[in-house]
Amino acid sequence: MADAVESALTAAEKLELSLEELDVSEFDLPEVATPPTLESILNEPDDDNVFEDESQLEMFRGDQADTMSVSSMSSASSHDIAEGKSPKKQRKSITYEAHGSILRHVVLKGISAQLNSASERVDAGMPTAVAVSQLIAIGTSHGLVLVFDPKQVLKWCLGSTAVGAQYGAVSALSFNRDCTRLLCGFARGQITMWDITNGKLLRTITDAHPPGSAVLHVKFTDELTVAVCSDSGGSVFELEFKRLIGVRTCESKCLFSGSRGEVCAIEPLHMNYTIKDHPMKDVMILAMATFSKVLIVTLRPQLKVMFSHPLKGDSSTLPLLAWQFVVIQVSDKDRVIDPVLAFGRDSTIHFFQVICVNPENIKFSPLQKIELPYKILSVTWLNARTVVILDRSEQLHVVDVRSEEELEVLDVGEVQLVYGSSYFKSLATGGNVSKALAYAGDSACYQSLVSYSGQLLLLGTKSVHCYTLRNWTERIDVLVRQGRTRDALSLAYSFYQDKAKAVVGLLGGLQKRRQVVADKMMELLYKFVDKAVTTDCPESGKMEELEEYFQSVVPVCVDYCLLLGKTEVLFSAIYDQFSLDPTARGVFLECLEPYILSDQLTHITPVVMKAFIDHYQSRGMLQSVEACIVHMDVGSLDIHQIVILCWKHGLYDAILYVYNHGMREFVTPLEELLRILRAAVSTGKQLTNDEIRLGNKLLVYISCCLAGRAYPMGDIPEDIVQSVKDSVFHCLTALHTKDGAENEAMYPQLRTLLLFDTREFLNVLALAFEEAEFNTRDGVHKRQRVVDILLKVMVESEGFSPSQVGILFTFLARQMARHENTIFVDRVLFEQVLEFLSQPGDDNRHEERQQALLELLNAGGLQQFDDGRLLHLAENAKFYRVCELLYERRREFDKILSCYWRDQARKHQAFSYVKNIMTSEAFSTEEKLKVQSEALSHLEELVSIDSKKTAQMVLLGFSTPLEEILKQLEPDKKLLYEFLKGVIEYKESSGSAIHSDRQVQLEPAVHEQYIELMCQYQPTAVYSYIKAAEGYRLEETLELCRKYKVSDATAFLLEKKGDVQGAFNINLETLQARLKDIQELLKSTKDETRPEKDIKVAFSSLQAVLLVLIQLCQRNSSKIDEAEREKLWFPLFEAMMAPQRRLKDDINKQHLDAFKELTSHVLNSMMGYISMPAILQKIMQDPAYSNGKFGEVRELIMGMLDTYNYETTLLHTCNSLLNHDLHQQLAGLKAAANRAIVPKEGGCNLCAKLFVNITDNGAVIVFRCGHSYHAECLKSRGSFYKTIGQEQWTCYLCSSTKRGHLQMTRIRRSSSGPSTANAAESESETRMNEEQLHSVDTIRKMMKTPSRLAFLEELSRAEVNQRYRPAATSLLHNERFQLRLAPPPSHMLAD
Repeated sequence: MADAVESALTAAEKLELSLEELDVSEFDLPEVATPPTLESILNEPDDDNVFEDESQLEMFRGDQADTMSVSSMSSASSHDIAEGKSPKKQRKSITYEAHGSILRHVVLKGISAQLNSASERVDAGMPTAVAVSQLIAIGTSHGLVLVFDPKQVLKWCLGSTAVGAQYGAVSALSFNRDCTRLLCGFARGQITMWDITNGKLLRTITDAHPPGSAVLHVKFTDELTVAVCSDSGGSVFELEFKRLIGVRTCESKCLFSGSRGEVCAIEPLHMNYTIKDHPMKDVMILAMATFSKVLIVTLRPQLKVMFSHPLKGDSSTLPLLAWQFVVIQVSDKDRVIDPVLAFGRDSTIHFFQVICVNPENIKFSPLQKIELPYKILSVTWLNARTVVILDRSEQLHVVDVRSEEELEVLDVGEVQLVYGSSYFKSLATGGNVSKALAYAGDSACYQSLVSYSGQLLLLGTKSVHCYTLRNWTERIDVLVRQGRTRDALSLAYSFYQDKAKAVVGLLGGLQKRRQVVADKMMELLYKFVDKAVTTDCPESGKMEELEEYFQSVVPVCVDYCLLLGKTEVLFSAIYDQFSLDPTARGVFLECLEPYILSDQLTHITPVVMKAFIDHYQSRGMLQSVEACIVHMDVGSLDIHQIVILCWKHGLYDAILYVYNHGMREFVTPLEELLRILRAAVSTGKQLTNDEIRLGNKLLVYISCCLAGRAYPMGDIPEDIVQSVKDSVFHCLTALHTKDGAENEAMYPQLRTLLLFDTREFLNVLALAFEEAEFNTRDGVHKRQRVVDILLKVMVESEGFSPSQVGILFTFLARQMARHENTIFVDRVLFEQVLEFLSQPGDDNRHEERQQALLELLNAGGLQQFDDGRLLHLAENAKFYRVCELLYERRREFDKILSCYWRDQARKHQAFSYVKNIMTSEAFSTEEKLKVQSEALSHLEELVSIDSKKTAQMVLLGFSTPLEEILKQLEPDKKLLYEFLKGVIEYKESSGSAIHSDRQVQLEPAVHEQYIELMCQYQPTAVYSYIKAAEGYRLEETLELCRKYKVSDATAFLLEKKGDVQGAFNINLETLQARLKDIQELLKSTKDETRPEKDIKVAFSSLQAVLLVLIQLCQRNSSKIDEAEREKLWFPLFEAMMAPQRRLKDDINKQHLDAFKELTSHVLNSMMGYISMPAILQKIMQDPAYSNGKFGEVRELIMGMLDTYNYETTLLHTCNSLLNHDLHQQLAGLKAAANRAIVPKEGGCNLCAKLFVNITDNGAVIVFRCGHSYHAECLKSRGSFYKTIGQEQWTCYLCSSTKRGHLQMTRIRRSSSGPSTANAAESESETRMNEEQLHSVDTIRKMMKTPSRLAFLEELSRAEVNQRYRPAATSLLHNERFQLRLAPPPSHMLAD
């Protein structure tokens, strides 16, 4: 400890701190003139009352329940620390906004000051251990124990420094249940018991455990006369205190021996005596933890191990234990209060519930497991739902157990926590502990963190700190004092929702708790609004800044008032506060809009609503008012005010909404609005945007009413739905309006809507006709009446354009088709409808008119008309679907085909139609032939649509030979080419090697005709086609390619023919042409500015041609001798070198490097086929390089040498691999041949006689399968034969069961007597027998490669050959040569 203090002082000196810089008030050390006595120092009065009674509500799962009421520590400095005014700023603390500040940090200044005084003035030593009950006991390093009462006044100073010198430091402390006894454990193994009521020493125990070990833990149980302790040897002992005839004694009993693993932590379960009749009240339980296991034993009524669980973790971490009684929800209605043990190590914590039925039946149930991202030093319960975890960086983590959520992190580094490392190392007794305990003991702080009744005390080297859970109101108040009112409201709402964590002080049922929290929130909200409009409000600035400020404030008030259901407060007190400022008032009213539109706010007081409308009206935002009104509860509106406003400003949606929902009137607003629209339409002028908007709204309103839906959303009440439908219908079909003039036209309402938008109004009627009431008998009459009115208004009178009348006719046609035989019109009028629908040359609504005519046809509405006339009309109008229907009725299927290919939307369906006709049995042969004839006569159109599908149709569907079709298309070469292209594409896509029956066989002449046409129309595709295709004749195709000068295809065919030189010359000419173009381009670039892009394109084209030439040379070099190879490669090399000689001094370095790069590629490619000396000689003879310096050819030569080295290395590696493979194969064969053969039985498998009875000249045959026979027996069964003078034997049993497989072996002759009954000596043959030869043949067949010996010979020739590459007949240059490496067959190795 002294070392630690010294190091701390050294660190302070390095930081250059002076005493004048320290805050003396932090330490609270009074200055005195004369040294005081110990009693005067330690009994200095302290006016702070540090205890407050709190009633805590705790739970682990499910609902909350009460636990025992305890004392809570605080001090006058608690508020300063909570508000962040502590002189020492915390380094790494984290407070989450959702939870606020949870722990209240209190420095026990009175106790801390007295500890420091005792240490400095009376040599009491540094604090080492702490225990808390109704009193606080602190042990020191010099053997003293200071006991303080709740007011931080020293009550007792137990022991002396003389005793401390003998016993060592206090290492463990424990109060009993009623706080009348105190047990003290010491570093040298002694234990003392003190009477706290009078300060007397009752017992000194020196033999409770083996000497030479420190006391690590000493714990009272609930029974006043029983305690447990553990020492640094890892053993646990039970101490039973007795008093006989006035003599106090202590009996010690070993519960666990450290020889089976050191116990590092012990924790007895202390019963909660506020729980009545708990089944565990008579059970005494102790939890013990070693490095690898947790054990739970019962001490009473009998000693018994009840539970064990493995522990894993880092060797530097210690196990941890903590008990807590928890309310556990076992069902929806039932709860139990059971103890829960939290134990863990490293970064894992387990929670187990103790279920006690009776003292003999105790079970342990796992609740959960928490994995943490840090290593833990201590785990402590604060209440039944909250634990506090200390990690290695000395940070306290407040964790909610149920959700495993971290609520707060506090850095406690300033505490300077006391560690008990010296006791775990037993330094006071010589350090006789295990290495594991000594290593892990560096982080031991069992005696420095203690909890009692929801309070956590931390013992530091200079002070004592207390952490307690804040009351829920205090957590809110802390945020308010920090100026974070919004966070405080958010936290309070989490309390209201019952979702907050670590809640303390919120009592009662759910509704009561919500009411309490709601009152607190409203109090906060009042303060928030008051500060928002006074102190926090900007005093000056732009109006935009002021509006932005209030826009951030008002939604907070609205949100929480809506969440709490306090809208009356929002529109009274809060609105009054914002009304004091005009800007705030306007922002408040505008902020209501999104809540109204989202239906969160449907009721507003009349005063605020009037202000809302006036404000929006003053700002010209009446459209927003209209949008809000239709979401409001009409009962909260001043209907008179709203109606006047809406009529004045044309808020039509609001008018309809107020009339419908406020007065249940649906016709009156419709009549009034139609009157406005009629006045606008009757002028004949262009309608304004507002008038168009009115007309559209009326159409939607009428549609909603006729469908029984409310406008603009919702449904009409069921009791008035039918009356609304009827009244709106009668309004629309009324002959005259109520106040109409004498000259008013008939049916003014319908006329107005038809004039406004004929098509959309008729669509509204069409939707209405789908309703159920229009399908009844009365509904049919109503529908017919509407049709009659429409005809009378639009056809029999004036005022409508032909297009509008046409729209009516289309509507009538569709309605007649939809409602069969229920709509009647005059025949003459019907003919007018038909004439309009089939009007030629009118592309307006072409598809709509055709669909209407189709529906009429399908519904039978045109039965009275002649099909011929209908067909004529449809043809003229280009109604091809109508024509198809009519042709189908007449079974003229060939004419339907023309309907398909003439219809742009359906022309691709012509092929599926033909296929369906030709494959279906529903059509006669004559009909099929007509369709085929029609298709062939219009083959041009079909080819233009899809040549591939046309080819498929001709090849599969028609019986006409392909040659005739080709002759038919002969005049149009382009069309013929497209058709053949489709034929070839279909041939390639349909057939395969697997489905050979689907392949289409074409004559070579067809291929050649296609190739000839391709040479004319698409010459660039010829090479790709002939390279992949088959079926053409080589000579004829070559002539065609020469005729049309397709050079790449000609070269390919020449190579295929075997004329490699001719193919090379053609490609070389192409290369030289590209080189010439580049030379001219580079020369022109020198004189004038040419884009660099053109040069790059030219070089790319050159590179492509060069690559083709290189591949040609590479493909054929292995088939010819070296002289022929040089005739290929050197002209190519010369072609690339020549431009460099000519352009060497005329082009820039970049372009010259491009030439050299291509030349280098040629060199690298030819090195595999031309010897290096020949290449070097060729280079040095070239003027482009021979006259220059070595640096100019350095890159070429070095590249050649690198390639040479690489291929040499590759050759040696391949040689090594082959040798290794051959060795493995031969070794496997040798091992298989030399493997011992053991007979399965001691006698012949045929005659069953033992081998001991054979004659001296007899022979025993043993096979690899384990069967053994007499030679004579095998001969008699025919299992012996001779091959090339050698005897061959087969196993009789194996050959009879395995067809075609003969089990052979070498002959093993044995001449044995009685002394060799069970083992016959074998005489091995020196030559390979038939079985071995068979195995070698099997390997050869599996490999299917040239002889390895031949390959090795080839390699050896390659190494000694002076030339760079082997001859053309080399195995290495065989294109089909494959290297296959494999181990010997498994059946060979298994024998």
